[in-house]
Amino acid sequence: MIEKDGFDFSFNPLACNSCEGNCCRGESGYIWVKYSEIEKIAKVLDMSLEDFAKIYLRKVGHRYSLVERKLGDGDFGCIFFDEVKRACKIYEARPLQCRTYPFWDSFKSKESQKELRTECPGVIWKE
Repeated sequence: MIEKDGFDFSFNPLACNSCEGNCCRGESGYIWVKYSEIEKIAKVLDMSLEDFAKIYLRKVGHRYSLVERKLGDGDFGCIFFDEVKRACKIYEARPLQCRTYPFWDSFKSKESQKELRTECPGVIWKE
């Protein structure tokens, strides 16, 4: 069980085994990556930075996000989400945003907790 100060829940990572990859798919959004993460992912994929950027990145202002794939109506997935295995293809090199889920500051508000309750079966709410 993982707990973090300031959050009204703990997280059981074993629940990921039975999840459908809800944190890797859903509404379109951003999967932010920093330069050091881009380098690490490109290395895991045995790609040059230039080729990786052309295929897997989109520029948003002064930042970069991994691209998404359309999976269905209103359903998008991270380009590295394996729909068959329901797992991340680059798990060992996944970005910080992915590694810190579900402990995001945005999930401290009551409004966003509704989303988290339906999205993540590993979240256990404190009484």
